[in-house]
Amino acid sequence: MMTKPVLTIDNLSVSFHDESGWHKAVEQVSFSMMPGQSLGIVGESGSGKSVTSLSVMRLLPALGSRIDSGRILYNGSRGEDISLTDIDEPAMRKLRGSRIAMIFQEPMTSLNPVMKCGLQLTEAIRLHLGYNRKKAKEHVISLFTEVLLPDPERVYNSYPHQLSGGQKQRVMIAMAIACRPDILIADEPTTALDVTVQKAILTLLRSLRDKYGMSLIFISHDLGVVAEVSDYVLVMKQGQIVEQGFVKQIFSNPAHPYTQGLLACRPPLDRRLRRLPVVSDFDVSSGESIVDFKGLFEEVTSKERISDHQKLYKGMPLLEIRDLSVHYPMPRSMFSRQRNFHKAVDQISFNVYKGETLGLVGESGCGKTTLGRALLRLIEPTSGGMEFDGINLINLPLKELRYLRKRIQIIFQDPYSSLNPRITAGQAILEPMQAHRMHSSDMQRKDRVMELLNRVNLKSEHYERYPHQFSGGQRQRICIARALALEPEFIICDESVSALDVSVQAQVLNLLNDLKKSFGLTYIFISHDLSVVRFMSDRMVVMRKGKIVEYGDSDLIYESPSEAYTRDLIAAIPGVDFRQEH
Repeated sequence: MMTKPVLTIDNLSVSFHDESGWHKAVEQVSFSMMPGQSLGIVGESGSGKSVTSLSVMRLLPALGSRIDSGRILYNGSRGEDISLTDIDEPAMRKLRGSRIAMIFQEPMTSLNPVMKCGLQLTEAIRLHLGYNRKKAKEHVISLFTEVLLPDPERVYNSYPHQLSGGQKQRVMIAMAIACRPDILIADEPTTALDVTVQKAILTLLRSLRDKYGMSLIFISHDLGVVAEVSDYVLVMKQGQIVEQGFVKQIFSNPAHPYTQGLLACRPPLDRRLRRLPVVSDFDVSSGESIVDFKGLFEEVTSKERISDHQKLYKGMPLLEIRDLSVHYPMPRSMFSRQRNFHKAVDQISFNVYKGETLGLVGESGCGKTTLGRALLRLIEPTSGGMEFDGINLINLPLKELRYLRKRIQIIFQDPYSSLNPRITAGQAILEPMQAHRMHSSDMQRKDRVMELLNRVNLKSEHYERYPHQFSGGQRQRICIARALALEPEFIICDESVSALDVSVQAQVLNLLNDLKKSFGLTYIFISHDLSVVRFMSDRMVVMRKGKIVEYGDSDLIYESPSEAYTRDLIAAIPGVDFRQEH
């Protein structure tokens, strides 16, 4: 007897309404998946991936959205045969969470911040499974153990803010599998996580799928991540499926130029490119591949790199760090007079030369961001020395430090939270020039803002738009323009591309390299992704638990890491096996 598909989507079209009318977000999407299958849906932001999954869950906003056509059919393991597009909300509520569950992208916004994690799960379990309070708690503790959370009892009694990003995502996974659903939808569940934590989450999802025979829909912008967990892949662009096939087939022989572009955006592991290809480099309108286009994959030779480094390192360092430490006091025990300290940065030493990009890589909590902020004295160091261009930063008075910050700028990880939502993009770039009294009038400053917007590939009309009116990549470009407004010599890029689509990430990385050449900039580039750091950097610092474990030429460290920790970071790069094979 032939098994029926657990989910069938037939010619689904979805539209959203704004002030200018209705716009198609998903157009005639069709696919089916069998019980126990892993289906990856990949594409850039706005491609329709999440809208498709929210349509299955019937979680599209009641106002401003509509399903124009198509059917979504669910055939459950208990004999259900249901059209999800036709049933009413009470019937859908019984299925949602119990038979079809979803893990969302950002666990912090998906969990109730004022409710302990354990109670959030027991609430859902009691509703769907009818357990009493004691049995529900026992079930939650067993789920926390199953998703490999350390100390499940502690997690049960913890609030979301008391857990790390990876732990919060495991709580969300435990919640999603609590009722053993037939279909589990994972919508970008690892986007902002460290590569090592990401790999652990992907391994967990695979093992749970195999254990319970669940069908898994895994949504991501990164084909490398999808390859880790999926058997079959759909590639979406502007609301339509442009290519589909088995993972190995897509990696070894992508047919559509858009798919080729998505694969090419990731920094390659076997060579150093002069610039990263981006989706727009591929002629997606003609449907013909230009993978062999000359110059698209131009490499930096070892000879060039050696010559560049000889020039780069013959002078004096621009920044010198000596035995720098940043310690945080831990809560004091009621019965102890002694206070312990958390050593976020522990006696670190390195140099940065003018025109260099120094990569700083490691997992969350290793001290990367603390170090970056200590260099600007946004966090005061506990001990050690810092000199920038011969100036002692440790003992510099605040008035002089404020002036020096013109020369040293920082680009933060989250462009949305680092921009004031109540002022326009143009004002955000203009403001630091006013604060430092650069140029003689606001008219001249505005002209400079227009130049900078153009330099980061934005338009003059973007001046009057607010942050919420931009995409993530555009917001990061505004932050880059703001950092350039004070004409700095040194920029700290703190995880500035980690939350971006791989295609947008490639554009921003190319932009940073172009600006480095044009303005003679020096970078410290902080990231948890070793492949990105290797592409950007001349030398690399690998950090773990506040200490440096490796320091040297980034190519040499990548090709021949001396530490097991560095080897683990390399092994955790998404899709590393497929990318090395193809």
